[in-house]
Amino acid sequence: MTRPRVTLKLATSLDGRIATATGESQWITGPESRQQGHVLRATHDAILVGIETVLADNPRLNVRLAASDADTRDPLRVVLDTSLRTPSTAHVATGHSLILTTAVPKPVGQAEVIRVAPDALGRPAIASVLDTLHQRGIASLLIEGGGRVAAAFVQAGVVDRMEWFRAPILLGADGRPGIAALDLANLASAPKYRRQGVQALGDDLWESYVRA
Repeated sequence: MTRPRVTLKLATSLDGRIATATGESQWITGPESRQQGHVLRATHDAILVGIETVLADNPRLNVRLAASDADTRDPLRVVLDTSLRTPSTAHVATGHSLILTTAVPKPVGQAEVIRVAPDALGRPAIASVLDTLHQRGIASLLIEGGGRVAAAFVQAGVVDRMEWFRAPILLGADGRPGIAALDLANLASAPKYRRQGVQALGDDLWESYVRA
């Protein structure tokens, strides 16, 4: 494979929502699911989010586990930021972070900023993103959000695996979706995955899927 292996991690309500209509998202899933999320981070070379996630949650994207629980590697933190809106005070603007943009690069804290090729909508093209990461030795990539970023990778046909954590709550159609619109022409063109496992984590369910 000449690109990183891509895993999409989702933490949603039963109806696939990652936040309420007002953006409240902490915490939809329980502590057991969040702990397993850190185990997933520890087994990937890089963790990727979009700029909306950075602005809404200011995530650290680090691994918070006891040394005995998992590999203590420090994954590269990657942000897709079309217009370069990442604040220099954001947690992801410190060292060991990479911001991929289609704008003219400028300093953002201690993060490395790289201009990549745009797609038809002017956003970072997924192929260019993966090529850039591959050139930096990234073999495995964990995508953590948000919905539009998840949809972009799914549409590009590069999501090899999904790790889906579902909490036993419903947020309704006005909640924010874990995967945004895919613009499918028909059911036959829907991306297909094969379930590999289901496990209870506290009150949540953890489902693992691979691309069919």
